[in-house]
Amino acid sequence: MIRLHATEHAEQSALIVWWAVYCQTKVIDERLLFSIPNGASKSIAQALKFKREGLRPGVPDLFLAVPHAPYSGLFLEMKGKGGMPSAAQKAWIRMLNGKGYRAVVCVGWDVARQVIEDYLSARAGAAKMTKIFSD
Repeated sequence: MIRLHATEHAEQSALIVWWAVYCQTKVIDERLLFSIPNGASKSIAQALKFKREGLRPGVPDLFLAVPHAPYSGLFLEMKGKGGMPSAAQKAWIRMLNGKGYRAVVCVGWDVARQVIEDYLSARAGAAKMTKIFSD
C-alpha cells in the first residue's frame, strides 16, 4: 500500500523538530511544549493501567504550557493530512476552549507551526486565528 499523506506521527515529529530550532531563536524553554501520550494501548492490561492512571479518550496530543492572554495555554490535536478529529476529540477541543485555553485541531505540522507562532505573538487573540483554524 502506498501512503499518499504523512502520518500523524510524522507530522507531530516534524513539529517537534521545528520547535527545537524555534526555541533556540526565541529563547523559549523547549520543554514547555510536550506530548500527552494518550494513544492506543498494546494490551488490555496496559489499557486498564492507563485508565486507572487518568487516561482520557480524546485529549489533545500536545500542550504548550505558556499562558498568553487571554488564554491559559495551548492544546494541539495533531492530524496527518486528510485526518479528521473523532467525536471525543471535538468534545475536548470545545471544552478546553470554554475553560480559558486555546485548543486547535491542526492538520499537518505546518498548520501547527502557524498556530503556535500566532499564539505566541500579538495575533493570539485575533479573529484571523479563529477563522482559519476551526475548533
